[in-house]
Amino acid sequence: MIDITVSSNAKCKYVRSLQQKKGRSEHGEYTIEGIKSVRDAINSGTQVSAIYVSQSFYAHETFAYPENVPLYRVADGVFDGLCDTKAPQGILAVMKMGRDVFTPDITKAYIYCDSINDPGNLGTIIRTADAAGFGGVMLSPECVDLYNPKTVRSSMGSFFNMKVMRSATPDMLVSYKASGFSIYGGALTDESIDYRSADFTKPHIIVIGNEANGISDEVMKICTPVKIPILGSAESLNAGVAAAILMYEAVRQRDKKA
Repeated sequence: MIDITVSSNAKCKYVRSLQQKKGRSEHGEYTIEGIKSVRDAINSGTQVSAIYVSQSFYAHETFAYPENVPLYRVADGVFDGLCDTKAPQGILAVMKMGRDVFTPDITKAYIYCDSINDPGNLGTIIRTADAAGFGGVMLSPECVDLYNPKTVRSSMGSFFNMKVMRSATPDMLVSYKASGFSIYGGALTDESIDYRSADFTKPHIIVIGNEANGISDEVMKICTPVKIPILGSAESLNAGVAAAILMYEAVRQRDKKA
């Protein structure tokens, strides 16, 4: 274990750089915070580069620190400056970014995020996809950074369980459609069918669009549009909520067929 007492320490500067997308992209690493997140990461087998704990945490909390992972004990006031959260729990880990390319399995369902901008929404979609038994999440090149700290936190342990593909292009959706996947896009258009009328029992990919602008024209051309009825005066649903409704309709149909 190595003690760090000043914020000017090179390791502290490095950890702080990972709070920015530029730093994460440059170094191929990101940070996670909190007892549950760090424990989930360790248990998932994801590569942990280092663990940082506050002096108070080390003195008062019991934690199963993995062997062969550098451990840094940081002065309390210095540790808080390493964190993205307002009320840090006293532990964070530096993680290696993993590979994010996979080939969709025709026996499973997937969700495609088209320019999702809010990291909380993206994390919620990843978490819900995990809960609903989906095979993976695909992100368009315009989506918010997968390794944004808020995305990691809001996805909870599902971040380490779900396959997530970054930079999934519309052309890839075209090829998946040709291979047998139905592509359903959540959209309120004149051509949209009620989401409960869509056949989610067959191989499919659900598309969720940008919070403000919906699904892009390029992607919409590939989709069969489906709508979730709006019965009140709200203009639309939150992207994470809409994704959850569509995914669990797929679960309902799958279970009913079984």
